[in-house]
Amino acid sequence: MTQPSGRLYGLGIGPGDPELLTLKAYRILKSVPVIAYPSLESGKVLARAIVADYLSDDKIEIPMPLPFSVERSSQPYYDIAAEKIAVHLSAGQDVAVLCEGDPFLYGSFMYIFNRLSARFPTEVVPGISSTLASAAALGVPITYRNDVLSIMPATLSAEILSDRLAVADAAVIIKLGRHFAKVRDVLKERGLWERALYIERATMPNQRIVPIAEVEPGEVPYWALILIPSQWKGEV
Repeated sequence: MTQPSGRLYGLGIGPGDPELLTLKAYRILKSVPVIAYPSLESGKVLARAIVADYLSDDKIEIPMPLPFSVERSSQPYYDIAAEKIAVHLSAGQDVAVLCEGDPFLYGSFMYIFNRLSARFPTEVVPGISSTLASAAALGVPITYRNDVLSIMPATLSAEILSDRLAVADAAVIIKLGRHFAKVRDVLKERGLWERALYIERATMPNQRIVPIAEVEPGEVPYWALILIPSQWKGEV
């Protein structure tokens, strides 16, 4: 008799505040025997840290070392991580892959999903994204009525960023890091600098909101974003 496989969960755990974990994510996190999570090249494990207080000592843990630089391909790292997870799924154990924010919005889980969802039953649990958490922390509505929101990574070229911003009612620029100076110049060229709002590490204990004109480009972390909210025209 063939042993049934385990279920793969893509668990959105929110932007950093443990209290923003959904009830469903909490229930699954407590019930699964195996968890997997990305770890940075520096050894930091942000996703695990978010839910650390909810983890029991009997969990099997699978760190997934991933390079967070465009110069290095992530494919072999995801291949290795997927096969480690597959071993447990094949043995009938459920596995929850922790993902900051939402698994399907620039989330690392989507690459595990692409490798394993055809082989194993899979469920994705959405999480609160840093985009929405940042708007709440900054205290600004993002869009009104028929406005269109664009989310774009700062890693895009200046030309592409400029073109996308030209047609956006509201925008969020993520993954700032060392790209801040380039984004700053584009925003000034497009006349969006005065509307732009800056936040880093939204909802985390070290969250920081700074007037964008006072931001030092060399000190901007990867976990920072710029929000350009829609302009309210007084319509309801």
